[in-house]
Amino acid sequence: MSETTEFIAGVSEDVNITEKAIKEIKKLMGENTVPEGYGLRVGVKGGGCSGLTYTLGFDPEERAGDTVIEKDGVKIFIDMKSSMYLNGTEIDYTDGLTGKGFVFNNPNAVKTCGCGSSFGV
Repeated sequence: MSETTEFIAGVSEDVNITEKAIKEIKKLMGENTVPEGYGLRVGVKGGGCSGLTYTLGFDPEERAGDTVIEKDGVKIFIDMKSSMYLNGTEIDYTDGLTGKGFVFNNPNAVKTCGCGSSFGV
């Protein structure tokens, strides 16, 4: 395993995950029978109408260089490259009238698309 930094409170210099988001991650893990010990990998990749898009997926373990955030029994893995784009971001979950899904409140995004799933820096 690589050297990682663990943030018990679910808040790091890089990312804050809200209680509502953690609750939804746990729900999704249960519904999709994600094996014990897996975590949610949060990342950024090229694409989308604004240049970059957020990625989410379950991963069995951390990778070299990952930041690991552990909150309320849920592990979040963020690779080093994505950390640069996610610095200061809050990950929340909404289930309001305008739709359901994870919301990235990213202070680094200088432009976003109408759907909210891509951004530019």
